[in-house]
Amino acid sequence: MNEQIARTEKQLGAILRRARKQARLSQSTLGEQIHLRQGTVSRLEAGEPAVQLRTLMEVLSALNLELVVRARSQGSLTDIEDLF
Repeated sequence: MNEQIARTEKQLGAILRRARKQARLSQSTLGEQIHLRQGTVSRLEAGEPAVQLRTLMEVLSALNLELVVRARSQGSLTDIEDLF
């Protein structure tokens, strides 16, 4: 998976959904791998607030992804949304 930028919960959720689908996993199967309910995976992919950081890190790991923190690029929010 190419590097992608997420500046909102919804953008991060979309990235996770695409990665899960590329891995050919259902929400239930992914959840079972890391002991989460399907509904939790669904809420994370929908960008709903209040998902625990630990849950996010477990999902990233299960999808063979990592979180990279860097200085924010100067592109506008519209430019970033065009990537999705």
